[in-house]
Amino acid sequence: MASTKKTTKVQAPVDERETFLSLRKSFAENEQDTQEKLRTLYELQEADNEIDRIVQLRGELPDEVASLEDEIGSLKAKCSHLEEIIDGYRQNIEQNNAHIGELDSDVDKYNKQLVNVANSREYDSINKEIENTTLLRAIAEKNIREAREAIEAKKQDIAKISDRILIREDDLQAKKDELAVIVESTAGEEEKLRAGRDACASRIDERTLSAYERIRSSVRNHQAVVGLVNEDSCGGCFSAITPQRIIDINSGKKLVICEHCGRIIVSPEM
Repeated sequence: MASTKKTTKVQAPVDERETFLSLRKSFAENEQDTQEKLRTLYELQEADNEIDRIVQLRGELPDEVASLEDEIGSLKAKCSHLEEIIDGYRQNIEQNNAHIGELDSDVDKYNKQLVNVANSREYDSINKEIENTTLLRAIAEKNIREAREAIEAKKQDIAKISDRILIREDDLQAKKDELAVIVESTAGEEEKLRAGRDACASRIDERTLSAYERIRSSVRNHQAVVGLVNEDSCGGCFSAITPQRIIDINSGKKLVICEHCGRIIVSPEM
């Protein structure tokens, strides 16, 4: 008696660039009942709608919190940069003070040499060295004054930025507290919705779920699955649907995608 081998169908990997024609083919080839799949997609969309509603209650608060955190981070970075500049000025002051000490030693040496000069030419030469050294000392002192003035200016800048940081940190905490109240009040409901949403998603094959997510991300109101409006128009873009496609939609036996907006259209009975 000849043995029979059971063949296993290999599912092709999901390609996000695939066309909706391949999605329709997946619907036709998948063992899951098309009508049941469409109903599950509609339930998934309903769950996402409710989650979106809860997220919308938070308004602009999450974005405002993120923006404040970015601003505070930028302000702190500016303070750190100014501190680095101040350290550079302090090093410059130390170097100039050390240079002044060397110049003073040179002047003392030249003054001692003046006592033992043999002629006027040597006297003039030593005086010239003293004059040049004194000029270099004056330049070093000028550099020190300018560095100290720059340090004070940078410290004032840091003080202003620090005040700004304190204000923005208070604003951030207020926004976080406000957001926490909203999140806490809806946490239980959101958790249940997400659990239901995950349950729906688990009943849909990967290719269909990927297409659903792509449609949601590409349309303004995130409505990937819609019904008919006035029995003859897409519920997403309100474009007219041909009679044959309306029949296919109402039968629930075919996947129908709006030719105008790309949304999945399901029967009102869903």
